[in-house]
Amino acid sequence: MDSLSILVSGGAGFIGSHVVDALVDAGHHVVIVDNMATGRRENVHPRATLHVVDIRDPELGRVVDAVRPDVVVHAAAQISVSRSVADPMTDASVNIVGTIALLEHCRRAVRRVVYISTGGAAYGDTDVIPTPESHPPRPASPYGISKVSAERYVELWRSLNDRESVILRLANVYGPRQNAEGEAGVVAIFTERARDGQTCIVNGDGDQTRDFVFVGDVAKAVHRAVEQPNVEGTLNIGTGRETSVNQIVTELRAVVGNELKVAYGAAKPGEQRRSVLDSRLAQARLGWKASTALAEGLELTVRGLARGRQARPM
Repeated sequence: MDSLSILVSGGAGFIGSHVVDALVDAGHHVVIVDNMATGRRENVHPRATLHVVDIRDPELGRVVDAVRPDVVVHAAAQISVSRSVADPMTDASVNIVGTIALLEHCRRAVRRVVYISTGGAAYGDTDVIPTPESHPPRPASPYGISKVSAERYVELWRSLNDRESVILRLANVYGPRQNAEGEAGVVAIFTERARDGQTCIVNGDGDQTRDFVFVGDVAKAVHRAVEQPNVEGTLNIGTGRETSVNQIVTELRAVVGNELKVAYGAAKPGEQRRSVLDSRLAQARLGWKASTALAEGLELTVRGLARGRQARPM
């Protein structure tokens, strides 16, 4: 298709930087806005333009007006569940107020918004496994509430302004560039601890399950959502397969060997027991399906950590 002008918020972060790579490699002109709170300059594609600005800063309006993007991919967010519990005001400021501010700037030129949301934190504990988009959200944290609230603002922006939007609810994303500090996924934490010779702590019995989807597959889903204007609504992005933490340990040990030392600790209070997404709607509407096997994704993650960054074409 013709080249698009695309603005990616949070494009120097873990998921956002992979999205930028996919869009640049597809021939699109990409501009990143990121406050660099968790983003890293080494993640930025050399053919993308970076503006260091917070989505709540009025300066963002000047960037949007200068770029006049066709599409905005909104990946910037406060993603820590524990931080949202400790400081719900900041969580809401970034995830709700920041989203509203960005959408206001998007009124003038942007025709399409792709919003990166959460699956597990949005749905909460459910009796329907895998969980489809038709299941009502039951967020059990300020983070989950703020992401679902932002979804509603995206939907309202679309209807009030006669524009287009897609909401992508992601499963548990893992892969290269994920930071093991803070509220990171178990794959990033265990991979880094194995590298440093530290013991990996499994919470509880390790039989709790998640839907682990490789970040490269997620980037492909976002790429398709950007380029297919006939697709709208909310779509789950996951593998549809349950994987326990114990299985992650087994698969990761096959990659790193006996460097992976494991101990079992207390269960996390309130932790979801099972979480997996039904992504058949994304397959039907986007023609997308997760294609990276867990073993392959873990190997790519370990290799990415060893290199410090992934090589990109100049």
